Amino acid sequence: RGSPAAARPSLQQQQQQQPAGPRPTPRDVSAQASGSTYGTLFRVTTFGESHGKGVGCVVDGVPPRLPISQEEIQLELDRRRPGQSLITTPRKEEDTCEVLSGVGDGVSLGSPIAILVRNKDQRSQDYGEMSVAYRPSHADATYDFKYGIRAVAGGGRSSARETIGRVAAGAIAKKLLKVVAGTEVRERDSIS
Repeated sequence: RGSPAAARPSLQQQQQQQPAGPRPTPRDVSAQASGSTYGTLFRVTTFGESHGKGVGCVVDGVPPRLPISQEEIQLELDRRRPGQSLITTPRKEEDTCEVLSGVGDGVSLGSPIAILVRNKDQRSQDYGEMSVAYRPSHADATYDFKYGIRAVAGGGRSSARETIGRVAAGAIAKKLLKVVAGTEVRERDSIS
């Protein structure tokens, strides 16, 4: 009588015992992820979906004592808020940011900075017809083909709301460049 492990067939034996027929495709068995973190010394992780509870980011690598305020981040988010032109979504969102951690008394603490913008005007019922067709000029099809899953209501991670985390992180990077390197980042129209 051997050990229970000795009685089990090896992986190779299990594969040989598989019945003939169609084999699972790599898409059926592989784990795929979109990669929501980028950067090395200044690392940004974005999170959330268009029709989830909120979207935002975690920024790691910000040195302590960098003067940064929620108002500075909000100023940049206000520039990207929807509903400001005829070609954007009619969705009415205030996009008010909450700095959850990493900032105290107007300066960075050296720990990761977490920023959240809560979704308030999501109307998932408006996307029923999108379950059978991809939205033109959106990333739904690309996301589905690449990752094999789709968030019909609002596009999930392929929504423009995903840019909120990038804009918030950009506001911190903009301040860091100004304070540490003396580099000022300005919008194109303000350059003279």
